[in-house]
Amino acid sequence: MYEPEFLRDAQRQLTVCNACRYCEGYCAVFPALELRAEVGAGDLTYLANLCHDCRDCYTACMFTPPHEFAINIPKVLAAARVRTYEHYGRPRDAGLFRRSVAATAAISLGGIAAVWLAIAAFVGPGVLTTAHRGPGAFYAVAPWLAIIVPALALALYGVGVALAGGWEFARDIRGAPPSGGPRPDASPLRAPLPGGDLRPAPVAWRATLDALTLRFLKGGGAGCYYPRKRGSSARRILHHLVAGGFLAALISTTVAAIEQDILGRMPPFPVLSLPVAFGTAGGVLLIIGTTGLVVLKIRSDAAPASPAMTAMDYAFLVLLDLVAITGMLLLVLRDTRFMPAVLVVHLGLLVGLFVTAPYGKFVHFVYRYLALVRRAGEEHLEAG
Repeated sequence: MYEPEFLRDAQRQLTVCNACRYCEGYCAVFPALELRAEVGAGDLTYLANLCHDCRDCYTACMFTPPHEFAINIPKVLAAARVRTYEHYGRPRDAGLFRRSVAATAAISLGGIAAVWLAIAAFVGPGVLTTAHRGPGAFYAVAPWLAIIVPALALALYGVGVALAGGWEFARDIRGAPPSGGPRPDASPLRAPLPGGDLRPAPVAWRATLDALTLRFLKGGGAGCYYPRKRGSSARRILHHLVAGGFLAALISTTVAAIEQDILGRMPPFPVLSLPVAFGTAGGVLLIIGTTGLVVLKIRSDAAPASPAMTAMDYAFLVLLDLVAITGMLLLVLRDTRFMPAVLVVHLGLLVGLFVTAPYGKFVHFVYRYLALVRRAGEEHLEAG
């Protein structure tokens, strides 16, 4: 997974950090690092995905460039995360992660073109320039089966890739316990560490709380030193908005499915209906969150960043932002002759999002959560 030169340099930098320990109170990475006398490839993978890129350590470090030690932990861990996504993806090392901007743009534009051609060929080009109103208006442009079948296939494929990669990742970051000892069993929640075995429930609960609250985006307490060298909670708040937008969109889709398939009510639904209310809330939250994160990234210092990871961030955030924007436009223009064109663009962008999800920044939550599970286990045993 790691080139020998990259691994040696990462180990050198982390060894300096382990000797210094100035940043041990900033986040989860440094207490976890202190448990390891040596940092192997599996340890680097674990620490890299435990890092939330708050950059507090970079701002506080006395040995950052131009010091001869050239310590840049956020950059080396971000580069390691890129290699993680490549290695655990399927097919392995597909190369899409390194070309995320070009690949995302090409696949999304291709998705729009494919949706337009399919509708023109199988439904008729006339539906693309005509206003459609009343129940079933969307399906007059794009039939229900033509939407749901590809969406389910792409979603299941993405979930399968993420689960396969996550299982292998969990196995690799367990390795041997930090102080040596027998290799853990097959469950990442039961990985034995110094002090005994773990009970899965409290460990999973602690990790889930850490993930939901973004505990480690607070850095040393003042928030991220991101985008500039001043503590801020902006990045954590914007992440919460994006997560809330996802949740609201999921609720909207679920309620819409109940309305349609159980109650027999066809979309588009009334403006004051639950699907539209949750969908609107989700769209607004996603637009604010993703746009804000893009602005923060533009303003941020490039020195502690990995160019490949930065490209992945932009590709995912911009695409997600465009999906949310076109979704909101679809609501506003649904009774006009512009609706079919907006629907084509929205569906094409969704194709791009679903196809690239297993090969972009979207997968980070799988590996980060598993790293948080590992760290929660270590905290549990240290406390006990």
